[in-house]
Amino acid sequence: MSDYSGAQKISKIEMTEDDMTGRGGVFFFSRYLGSIELFGYLDLLFGHLRGSAKAMPVWHLFKQVLCFFFDGTSSHLTYFDTLRRDEGYAAMLEEPADRLASSHAIKRLFKLFKWTDGKSFRWLLRTIFIWRLKIEKPSTVIFTVDTMVMDNDDAYQRHGVSPTYKKVKGFQPLHFIWNNLIVDAVFRGGKKSGNAGDTVINVLTELVDEIRKGYCPDVPIIVRFDSGFYDEKILIALDALNVGFIMTGKMYEPIKKHARAMAGEPLRMIAGESLQTESCLSETWGRYDNGHQAWSYFEFGYRGKSWKTCWRSFYTKPLYEERQMLLDFARPDNVIHTNIGQNQAVFAGLAEKEARKLSRPEAIIECHHQRGADELPHRGLKDYGFEQLPFKRFPANNAFYYCMVLSFNLFECFKRDVLVPDGIAKTGSYASTVRRTFVDFAAKVVHTARQRIMKATKSAFEYLKLDAIFKRLQEVVPLPS
Repeated sequence: MSDYSGAQKISKIEMTEDDMTGRGGVFFFSRYLGSIELFGYLDLLFGHLRGSAKAMPVWHLFKQVLCFFFDGTSSHLTYFDTLRRDEGYAAMLEEPADRLASSHAIKRLFKLFKWTDGKSFRWLLRTIFIWRLKIEKPSTVIFTVDTMVMDNDDAYQRHGVSPTYKKVKGFQPLHFIWNNLIVDAVFRGGKKSGNAGDTVINVLTELVDEIRKGYCPDVPIIVRFDSGFYDEKILIALDALNVGFIMTGKMYEPIKKHARAMAGEPLRMIAGESLQTESCLSETWGRYDNGHQAWSYFEFGYRGKSWKTCWRSFYTKPLYEERQMLLDFARPDNVIHTNIGQNQAVFAGLAEKEARKLSRPEAIIECHHQRGADELPHRGLKDYGFEQLPFKRFPANNAFYYCMVLSFNLFECFKRDVLVPDGIAKTGSYASTVRRTFVDFAAKVVHTARQRIMKATKSAFEYLKLDAIFKRLQEVVPLPS
């Protein structure tokens, strides 16, 4: 029989008075929020919610809410009561333990918001967007418009929860996505379709104006849509702003008819009428290959039944998928509508050679295919936060949702500015991966006569390069004053 007795066995458990925590990475995110000077903005926008001079400043509460999302341990507001008893967590936030808010204080905060406060959150999201543009300096600004369904199907009497197109009840906010950031958002009930009212046109007009005023007056701007926004009003509005658009069209019968004619297929009977379209030569089809998959395409002009303008369009169909050729009946054909190459003012700020390159059919098809990657922030936001919102009233959920989006954007900025340069995380890493790698490590705060020192184990200190990350926090570019 093996002998399990030995000097390494733990024979006793005792309590320590040291400030220790298992979420040491929260400190770096909290310090990052201060380094970019975010709290001044929060106090400016929402300082009026503070009831009296004796109450805790509102930015302190926001700081704890943003770190609550970053921590991600729990989705319940009662978790604030647990954190309030954790002096080690308070040390990570660089706050006295008695200044940590209870769940009741957080609930009171969100119940003070009005539905009109969404405008203030949206202004802050756009400010962060312009700040990132100035840091990353893209030669072309390309963003995607899409909606995200938040499943609240089992919620009890939530104001604004209604059936969505995904056959669940919930909310369906409208998102404007750039480079994995949700740069603007409109929180809405589930029954609102993507193109409800003039919201898309109004928000795009404001965003374009802010990009040209706050970043660069002649930077080319391209907006991508799926077929849920199939409306010529949007296309005409963007074309008038000299903004490029790439929209997924709908596979109407005239388009199918034209594609069959281009492919040289036999004539078919549609609605009892014989089509007299003549077959075309195969040389009219082009080919686009991204190295993994190939598409055949042809270009044509398209004007919808009630449309006023004929737009540049492409019909595409994939030829193979993962090295296996697709049979004709399995090929998901697609239609793309655009004004790129039609409105020359879109690329007026670029050199002629670069403008011609971006106007080529292959470049437009490639840009259209990248729209799928722009939906990944929806998955990232749900991984970072949660779909089910905690309050019954719409204004409180509205504010809570915007705090989640704000924290998600700041997490993405923190990841790029602090973690990616030292290889701690990749640009596309989800929050759950970053939390397991960077947030969940043990840390201890030691109090000396003149300073407080954070300590971590040797393995965590060296693997996570905590000294380099701490230095990098002192060098981040703050938000514009």
